[in-house]
Amino acid sequence: MTEADVLEALREVVDPELGINVVDLGLIYGVEVDGGRVRVTMTMTSSTCPLSLYVSELAESAIRSRDPGLEDVRVDLVWDPPWDPQRMSEAARRLLGP
Repeated sequence: MTEADVLEALREVVDPELGINVVDLGLIYGVEVDGGRVRVTMTMTSSTCPLSLYVSELAESAIRSRDPGLEDVRVDLVWDPPWDPQRMSEAARRLLGP
């Protein structure tokens, strides 16, 4: 599995409140792939998001579904730096409007 594979899997994970995938929202801060181990560093649009654990579990599940033989998949939620709307893709900005 490559970093691009992980990002493609994470595009299947949609923020339940905004209806946009976590990659286009700019919630993914980093992806590390080392053999059968994957580590994703991500955030939420707000540190008080009640669905943060749910979304991180969806992310792990999406990655594992692409390669069930992975040894370890870890999704770390971080709050620093805080998410900023500037991190969103142009497609996400268009969907959310002005």
